[in-house]
Amino acid sequence: MPKRQDLKSILIIGSGPIIIGQACEFDYSGTQALRSLREDGIETVLINSNPATIMTDPSMADHVYLLPLNTKSIIQILKEHPQIDAVLPTMGGQTALNLCIEADEKGIWKDFGVEIIGVDIDAINITEDREKFRHLMLDIGIPMAPQATATSFLKGKEIAQEFGFPLIIRASFTLGGEGASFVYKEEDFDELLTRGLEVSPIHEVMIDKALIGWKEYELELLRDSNDNVVIICSIENMDPIGIHTGDSITVAPAMTLSDKTYQKMRDMAIHMMRSIGDFAGGCNVQFAVSPDEKEEIIAIEINPRVSRSSALASKATGYPIAKIAAKLAMGYHLDELQNQITKSTSALFEPTLDYVIVKIPRWNFDKFEGSDRTLGLQMKSVGEVMGIGRSFQEALHKATQSLEIKRNGLGADGKENKKYDEIIEKLTNASWDRVFIIYDAIAMGIPLSRIHEITKIDMWFLKQYEELHLLKNEIATFKIDTLNRELLLEAKQKGYGDRQIAHMLGCLESEVYNKREELGVNRVYKLVDTCAAEFEAKTPYYYSTFESDMEVNGKRYTDNESVVSDKKKIIVLGSGPNRIGQGIEFDYCCVHGVLAAAECGYETIMINCNPETVSTDFDTADKLYFEPVFWEHIYDIIKHEKPEGVIVQLGGQTALKLAEKLSRYGIKILGTSYEALDLAEDRGLFSNLLKENNIPYPQFDIATTADEAAAIAEVLDFPILVRPSYVLGGQGMKIVINKEELEKHVVSLLSQMPGNQLLLDHYLEGAIEAEADAICDGENVYIIGIMEHIEPCGIHSGDSNATLPPFNLGELILEQIREYTKTIALALKTVGLINIQFAIKDDKVYIIEANPRASRTVPFIAKAYKEPYVNYATKVMLGEKKVTDFTFNPQLEGFAIKQPVFSFNKFPNVNKKLGPEMKSTGESILFIESLRDDQFYDLYSRRKMYLSK
Repeated sequence: MPKRQDLKSILIIGSGPIIIGQACEFDYSGTQALRSLREDGIETVLINSNPATIMTDPSMADHVYLLPLNTKSIIQILKEHPQIDAVLPTMGGQTALNLCIEADEKGIWKDFGVEIIGVDIDAINITEDREKFRHLMLDIGIPMAPQATATSFLKGKEIAQEFGFPLIIRASFTLGGEGASFVYKEEDFDELLTRGLEVSPIHEVMIDKALIGWKEYELELLRDSNDNVVIICSIENMDPIGIHTGDSITVAPAMTLSDKTYQKMRDMAIHMMRSIGDFAGGCNVQFAVSPDEKEEIIAIEINPRVSRSSALASKATGYPIAKIAAKLAMGYHLDELQNQITKSTSALFEPTLDYVIVKIPRWNFDKFEGSDRTLGLQMKSVGEVMGIGRSFQEALHKATQSLEIKRNGLGADGKENKKYDEIIEKLTNASWDRVFIIYDAIAMGIPLSRIHEITKIDMWFLKQYEELHLLKNEIATFKIDTLNRELLLEAKQKGYGDRQIAHMLGCLESEVYNKREELGVNRVYKLVDTCAAEFEAKTPYYYSTFESDMEVNGKRYTDNESVVSDKKKIIVLGSGPNRIGQGIEFDYCCVHGVLAAAECGYETIMINCNPETVSTDFDTADKLYFEPVFWEHIYDIIKHEKPEGVIVQLGGQTALKLAEKLSRYGIKILGTSYEALDLAEDRGLFSNLLKENNIPYPQFDIATTADEAAAIAEVLDFPILVRPSYVLGGQGMKIVINKEELEKHVVSLLSQMPGNQLLLDHYLEGAIEAEADAICDGENVYIIGIMEHIEPCGIHSGDSNATLPPFNLGELILEQIREYTKTIALALKTVGLINIQFAIKDDKVYIIEANPRASRTVPFIAKAYKEPYVNYATKVMLGEKKVTDFTFNPQLEGFAIKQPVFSFNKFPNVNKKLGPEMKSTGESILFIESLRDDQFYDLYSRRKMYLSK
């Protein structure tokens, strides 16, 4: 059946601010859905409160409402747009589903004659209500673990007595496994049961008999209204049952499943999807499989919507699940839609992978001091990376190189853990770094059987690790001059980086690179084509690998599928994995950079490794390289593509920290030069620049030892703000008020970051903090926005409520801010964006820092003022336009407030005080007409509550 003709206008509900458990994968799915609907001429109306996303860009939907996600906002929109025919709630995660259900229960959809499409409310209720779901599964013959529901403490105790330990407690109607826990011992049960009952909005928990050591799998399905079903992807969790899938290392396709069991699992998944309701769209099904020859299958849960895993599956297969799911919701059938990659086959096909993908989560435990760092049923990661390779080993290495945690891959980088007791502890209580610890355990000589016994990770994966270790040992017996081609090629095929090989051989990374060139061991690029090259792919979506030579007609060559055009081209470096301090706002900037460069006639090339984002969608840039934002990978792509230059100032600190190497290798950085970027980061040089321009800054000095810090403190006076240089998100920043605190913090920082310079600033207590973003072309400066923070100076800008325009700064202060912003932007020879932060005390404006790059606040200002500032800034970086070529016309009645959102509920025992180190995971935007607004009054009255010294 073709598209329904009665659907002319559709409302999409977004997922709101980023929190742990619900990140930018829903920006990706929502953006795809909006594009998909508009392709068919549907009017789109979007509600979402997150200003940092591409999804809420004015170009994405016909009508964008940056409003709180509640039924009051829904009613407002439906009154303004009586033409809305339907609502699509499956693209905004649990937040959108919950809001849709609430509106349904209140009769709002019925009152306005709006149909719910893409999902069935009954299906949601069945899958979220664990008791109903269990009964349905048993009715249709799908095995489940022994389970029972408790709606009271007493009932929970009775179930535990009947089942015995270990047990799993899962709270009903929650996101990211919130309230879920493994209970090994009876003495822990009461507290964990109470927490589960409290967290569940309906005060209900499901108690399962724990399936210790069972393996976990996921299948991604799509179904149309004609009941055609396709399995898009199988995903295997390397970690066994007991660790939330969002915190697990996952592999696609499934590696250790027999074909017979896989076919059985497929049939069960399709049967489950059909049984929960009659809807067209995406679905994610999770299973447990016994680790013995029987391979018994037990269903865990089913999610009748696009999910975190469907973003991963889309990037893994090249099959755009959200885009197709939106079409199915409009009434299309799978056989009527095109395969988006080949453009010649239909969407009614199951992707085939001739490569392996590995996803590794990215955690930020360092931001939650005192947090429980073990992994369990409650998700704790803030982002993820994905590696694509021809083998599991290559993909695993690429994923570890993408994490940006100062590791060069698995082992062979001098950072291995060599403490036996610590290794055993981290294997026993799954730790965030277990992916590295397994390698360290093998290197220490702990038998695979013992590692398997402790972790229950399948032997196949452990043997893959062992092979890597044995190869490392073999290479270490050579020197760079004696290493043969065969062994070097094998190391590269298994994902070892040049830096790691250099570590094994005791030489420089550049020597390994030169050796590779000399021996002809070069990267080739392969297409992600959904169909294992059985059909020609039209979409330029690549990953790199190493191949043995082939001989054809006496000529030896390797097959490189990335054809280089003769067009002028630019590369945009992406921002890598989401983390606290560097979130989705930098992906927004990268996407806009790509689109602006395309408008200027450039072929655009994107390099990024984050599977959740719009920047890694196959049709955002002209060419996508799904690769680590890691020097070796980037340099090879640059040599292959020969671009006009590289844009680094849109991808946050990830891209910025590669500027020095790009500059050293003579690669053109588009926009602000490396020298200017470095000058802004070097506190000594930057202060000299301020001094020359008569611009005030807080007294400061630089220390490299605890003794130096103590001497500086004598001069500066407490309180003192201590921070390491070259970090993002205020990492390691702290305000200290006496010598003991100073010494303790300095010693701690220097042990974590040896060789780093520490900056000691006299802290301006009680000062007001403000910041400005501007575009500069080297001659002209336009300030796009000045924001005043509601919280006083000392709380990280990312954790502050930032008000646009300022609400409490006099004209004298504003004039100083404008003058200093322009002076600094020009003095740094900025070409593109710059963000400057200020402290105001006794009517005097001090400079805290300047960052000549895109900042966290640029998307917020762009949304508040309805102006495409990143587009303008990119055209300035490319030299296509001057600032004076644009007609700026900001539109904002009243005020816009950027409100931080925290995920402290994932870490119940953590200190929630705010300070100079950023802790928020996302943000929302609040529009108010005047300062008399109750919400502003409430924020202002609480401004000093969290300030910690």
